[in-house]
Amino acid sequence: MTAQAVTNFDQISEQEYKRRIRAWTMYDWANSAFATTILAAVLPIYYSQVAGATLPSASVATAYWSTGLSVSLLLVAILSPILGTISDIMRGKKRFLAIFWGFGVVATGLLVLVSTGDWMLASILFILGRIGFTGANVFYDALLPHVAKEDDRDKVSTRGYAMGYLGGGILLALNVVMIFVNPDWGTRLSFFSVAVWWAVFAIPLFRNIPEPPAATVDLQPGENVVSVSLRRLWDTLKDIGQYRELVKYLIAFLIYIDGVGTIIGVAAIYGAELGFESVDLILALLLVQFVGIPYSIVFGRLPSKTERRRPFYLAFILFNMIFLPLVGVAGSRLLPPDVTGAVPPPYQATASAVGQGIYPATSSSIDFSGSWQALQISADLLGSQTEAVYQTTAEPGSSYQFSFNGQDVTLTYSLGPEHGIWAVEMDGTALLDEETGEPLLIDAYNATIRYGVTQELRAESPGEHTLTVLNTGESNPQSGGNVITLAQIVVQPPARQSNLIVILGLILVLELLGLVLALLLGPVLFTGLANTIDTKRAILLAILVYIVIAIWGFFLDSVVEFWFLAWMVAVVQGGSQALSRSLFSAMSPASKSGEFFGLFGVMEKFSAIVGPLIFAFVAASLGSSRPAVLSIVAFFIVGGYLLTRVDVDEGRRVARHEDAAAMQRAAGD
Repeated sequence: MTAQAVTNFDQISEQEYKRRIRAWTMYDWANSAFATTILAAVLPIYYSQVAGATLPSASVATAYWSTGLSVSLLLVAILSPILGTISDIMRGKKRFLAIFWGFGVVATGLLVLVSTGDWMLASILFILGRIGFTGANVFYDALLPHVAKEDDRDKVSTRGYAMGYLGGGILLALNVVMIFVNPDWGTRLSFFSVAVWWAVFAIPLFRNIPEPPAATVDLQPGENVVSVSLRRLWDTLKDIGQYRELVKYLIAFLIYIDGVGTIIGVAAIYGAELGFESVDLILALLLVQFVGIPYSIVFGRLPSKTERRRPFYLAFILFNMIFLPLVGVAGSRLLPPDVTGAVPPPYQATASAVGQGIYPATSSSIDFSGSWQALQISADLLGSQTEAVYQTTAEPGSSYQFSFNGQDVTLTYSLGPEHGIWAVEMDGTALLDEETGEPLLIDAYNATIRYGVTQELRAESPGEHTLTVLNTGESNPQSGGNVITLAQIVVQPPARQSNLIVILGLILVLELLGLVLALLLGPVLFTGLANTIDTKRAILLAILVYIVIAIWGFFLDSVVEFWFLAWMVAVVQGGSQALSRSLFSAMSPASKSGEFFGLFGVMEKFSAIVGPLIFAFVAASLGSSRPAVLSIVAFFIVGGYLLTRVDVDEGRRVARHEDAAAMQRAAGD
């Protein structure tokens, strides 16, 4: 098995070179649909509310989902360095990419079959799809040094991320429309659309990029590719000292990318905890997808010595780092609360109604009519720290009545085979279903008991109201009873009011001002500094912006700040990850790209586990996510400091030396 281990770009025409780059970046366009629709936006909610509807509680469904996520990450972390080494030896990077791609596409497409209660099928298909997605990315990344010249890798890597933002964002937007039109079939068809999108747009990579050459390996009697690959991987790990700078970089990367991944993973749930509307959270996700496109390209060109607009790019990034927080905070203080989404004052109790707060079913504030019975439910079923008491009533005409001062309330109850159909009234008038316009009825039938189910209810205006949950005496055709169960009623805080048009207008005006100032002052003030920016320093700049983001996240408490913060995340999210990938590529031997990107993949998987665990620990220990957000700063400070200690030139020298030795071995054979 003798072949040159390094791609010779001198033998490739300029037209062919550009075609290969386009094909490689198009795969980012293809697979990012999985990241947005399956991983982030749609499947997690569908899994909890539909596939896991027969599980005891939503928290149990979340636990099963998290377990599937961990299992898939663990399997890929174990397999990727081994398979990466095999792909180096047997000339199989595209082959392994195709295998994992096929696994992912088929498993994702089969999610269209998942319906109510199919949590096991959903878990299996999700695990297979995630293995396919993550495993294919290992070999996709490993193709980078064989597709792009060393001087072009920053630009090509960031272009890939930009294409991914665009492709994933477009399909997510289309899927949101489908789900809005038909929540059931629209959601299931969105899963199938991801499979089709991923399959079709990956074709250019397989057609236009040749299989990279393999490393030179002499098989001894009794040896095979697998045994030689394992031995080579073991030898690399034993001799890892010769890649000292690369190892230092990997440690730094593991730490700072942990912070990046944690911010990406907790942004939506943190915003929900602060009381932001779900529409703001979803639109902010789409904002990051699309705004991240130009900024990814900007970061990719920032280290390029041949790019004449580097002072302009640097000035524009620095402008955003300084003025997005300043204007966002100032806007939250100076503009009216109904524009900024600032926290309104809480609802207070009156002589005849309770105020904002949580009221268990046993509370004296809830009046019972008819017969009822107390049931003690264990904490593990409810997913809470304390036991809860559910009140039950089975007598037609029985009801719960609750007087409150506010507008939005949340009922927490259970589903089950003996449960019936309940009517809901506000101030003696039936509440209407927002979708059908008919009187709202809660059908609580379920084949198995499920606790912790919630129903959001809203009065027409704030003030004193009386909520009534009434036993209609009717039952689902499959139900044998008409029991009502209730755990608690929560009077929610006043809803934040904001004006998205004004907020986005402020951001756009600020960005236009930044562009003008960067064009005028960038060449004058930042030419010298821009000339010192290389890939490592560009990553350090992104880390500095992330430090500002984490500190600001600790203090923010308005919708206008959340949107400004989301824009700031979009400035650095794609660029930081893309430049990290290209810097690793520059310090890794191309002859061992599969092996080393397998190790790179392992570090990325650990970063998806450690950061969220620390975030959860801090939030649970201190009772709030605010200090947990602030704790992320430590990842950026430590990771950034370690990155400053990496000698990139020495790392590149070692990689070139290894590739030269591989070429000499090939020539000698």
